[in-house]
Amino acid sequence: MNYGYLAAASAYIIWGLLPIFWKLLAQLPAMYILSARIVYSFFFCIGLVLLKKNWPQIKAELKQPGRMARIGLASALVTLNWGVYIWAVNMNHIVDASMGYYLNPLIVILFSTCFFKEKLTLWEWVAMMLAAVGVLIMILRFGQVPWIALTLAFSFASYGAIKKTLQLDGLTSLTLETACMFPIFLIALFFMEGQGQGAVPYGWAMVLLTVASGVVTAIPLLLYGMAVKNIPFSTVGFFQYISPTISLVLGVVLYGESFTIEDFMVFVFIWMGLAVYLCSSLHQMWTVHQQNLLTAVKAQQENRKKCPQKEENILISH
Repeated sequence: MNYGYLAAASAYIIWGLLPIFWKLLAQLPAMYILSARIVYSFFFCIGLVLLKKNWPQIKAELKQPGRMARIGLASALVTLNWGVYIWAVNMNHIVDASMGYYLNPLIVILFSTCFFKEKLTLWEWVAMMLAAVGVLIMILRFGQVPWIALTLAFSFASYGAIKKTLQLDGLTSLTLETACMFPIFLIALFFMEGQGQGAVPYGWAMVLLTVASGVVTAIPLLLYGMAVKNIPFSTVGFFQYISPTISLVLGVVLYGESFTIEDFMVFVFIWMGLAVYLCSSLHQMWTVHQQNLLTAVKAQQENRKKCPQKEENILISH
């Protein structure tokens, strides 16, 4: 479980910093970047599979059509998420994208109770209501649904929920997910290069960056896969505020995106929801910790009552 917590934190820190990397590829079409991301992620995963000799797990999954159908759905969802995110970053909508990932933990909480029967506290319901108010303000104030934010939030929460049901190790899962989309996007990559819309006309530095996109894509997803397998799905949501916070700061401070008073009002409600959820989660963790300590103390006392002579002998030997 400790590895699960570390994996979740690491994944979201990397995701928070990724806008810097995608901005380096801003000269390329979003579809080309997405294609490169999938193709080179697949090659990276195959290399790891060969290194770790994970072929038995891959073959076992390929023999189960029902599970492969879910893997295919997860692949489609994460592809949608990647495509929208890349487009948003390179079209100067990092703030909107960060809103999506602020909403994501609350969607994860909702999915946790709907699909995994994880009971929510009153305060967690309050947290979701506050976030919903923030989205409603945006719709009423700007007269439009925040489609970037909602698409990112729901697609990634759905992707995580499917991965939770599969209980696959991160490498097997990501290898199969990228394999599902690999043929389509490999063709797209070659087609765009042939049309002069790819990385080659910009020189080898750009080509190497597109190859590296596979690595920076795969590593946090492998960490995320480890996290959802080893810790409760609702707890994964606890870590997800890290990524949008980093992205929001980058968007406003580093790339000079606008952040108006109206934007601030929307974010305030989402932040309040996250704050309520954070406090509720910390309280639950503290309560469980105290209960575990109490149980351990009682068990120790019971053992002393049952084996007083043994304890006395141990003390004498010391």
